[in-house]
Amino acid sequence: MAEEPDEVAKHAHRRGGDTRATVVGAVAGVVRWVGLLFAVVLVVHVLLTVGGANPDNLITRFFHGAARPLALAFTDLFTPHDPKLGVLVNFGLAAVFWLIVSGVAARLIRKLA
Repeated sequence: MAEEPDEVAKHAHRRGGDTRATVVGAVAGVVRWVGLLFAVVLVVHVLLTVGGANPDNLITRFFHGAARPLALAFTDLFTPHDPKLGVLVNFGLAAVFWLIVSGVAARLIRKLA
């Protein structure tokens, strides 16, 4: 027995809703992963700096260069006497910021879509 036109429309609409939910979920997931990646870059920079890694090393320079723009205005938020403590606090706060912002953004994307 063939499906009635109303039933066909319902199935097509349901498939469209499934596709939309999949796309929205993927976008929200990408937002979360980007925030996590930013936080990881910042934390690696903190660990290399606090751990006393060679500042002339290619890896150290890479993470330093990548972390600075990701730290936004947190770079010099606190200025303790110990520069390593400053990196720990400021870049650590920036990492927490990205985790929170990406989590909130991903939730909003899922709710609004």
